[in-house]
Amino acid sequence: MSEKILESYDAVVIGGGPGGSTTAATIATAGRSVLLLEKTAFPRYQIGESLLPYMAGLLDQMGLLQEFGENGYVPKWGAEFTDAGGNFHQVDFADQGPGRHAQTFQVERAHFDNALLDHARKAGAHVLTQAHVDELLFEGDRIVGVRFRRGGESHEVRAAYVVDSSGRSGKIAKAYGLRRSVDQLRMVAVFRHFTGLDENANPGREGGIQIGNHPDGWFWEIPLWKDTISIGTVMRKDHFQGRDPEEVFDNHRERVPRIAERLKGTEASTRISVEADYCYLSDQLAGPGWFVVGDAGCFVDPIFSGGVFLAMVTGQEAARQILAALQGTTTDQELRESYESFYKTGYDTYFRLIHAFYEFNFNFGAYRAHMPDSINEKDVSLLLAGDFWSQGNAMARLLR
Repeated sequence: MSEKILESYDAVVIGGGPGGSTTAATIATAGRSVLLLEKTAFPRYQIGESLLPYMAGLLDQMGLLQEFGENGYVPKWGAEFTDAGGNFHQVDFADQGPGRHAQTFQVERAHFDNALLDHARKAGAHVLTQAHVDELLFEGDRIVGVRFRRGGESHEVRAAYVVDSSGRSGKIAKAYGLRRSVDQLRMVAVFRHFTGLDENANPGREGGIQIGNHPDGWFWEIPLWKDTISIGTVMRKDHFQGRDPEEVFDNHRERVPRIAERLKGTEASTRISVEADYCYLSDQLAGPGWFVVGDAGCFVDPIFSGGVFLAMVTGQEAARQILAALQGTTTDQELRESYESFYKTGYDTYFRLIHAFYEFNFNFGAYRAHMPDSINEKDVSLLLAGDFWSQGNAMARLLR
């Protein structure tokens, strides 16, 4: 699309990650004008590489499933939970039953996010990268646009709706002071990528995610490409405080036998990265002229890989509400209430799942054994696949 910037759009989306790209693509596909402003140059590095099976359904709706399936992403058929004693529990997504997507992907986010941004651009969204939003524009209590900088020039654009999909930056969330931290999940993650992966050394299922637990935390292993794997260790903040990240990472990596076995012959290909105090939520997610999508409103521990799916599905829902408002089929109050109900139900179910895992000291096998007999493998598989809104899932009902 032309670089000519219009004075006004039907919607302005702040942030070009999966949530923002999905929002913009959905609005543009409906024939409405949308400007997407992303502060960085793409592709860019991002953590969070394992996708849920419900993501395959969403990509199918967007007409992207076949294309993404041909991108060389590692197929994911389930998840393994293993402990320091070598015990393990496999969750197979085929247990969801017929008519469901039993396979999804492990992805390199830089590649995946860039493909989604390209999709938004092809759908007709005006996409600008390296565009920094400096200010939200107001008329009374309603957000009516943004002021942003790009290439040394300042621009002001108006919009019927502004969507904050800026992730942890949270332009709107911070402006309104919407966020509060989740003190029970004050965690630290230490992570890096390794190359030289040989899945012949994997004691579990080829291409699968492994979640390992030990008394001080949990560990992830996610294959990104045939020879590359993402590895991270997550622990409570007090366990990490004052310690060397490399030493903690190496120590935790060796604690879980099935994870250590899979890593034989690999070597680090990136530097150690550290994220701390990253869990938060927002009580308000929409208001006069604005919506908050995905991580801009809530961020949850990555243990069950729900972040990208929740960002995209809330982005899609925000777009649907905006389209309904532009068509005059709903009031502002109705669309805000509908959106917040959808967003909060999904994130609340996901939060509760993670709290339960932590209450059992990071041991999913112990948690599974504690569940009542009325919960079967289908309920477990569906919930871990992304079934966060279902009223018919016995495990979801238990959590709520």
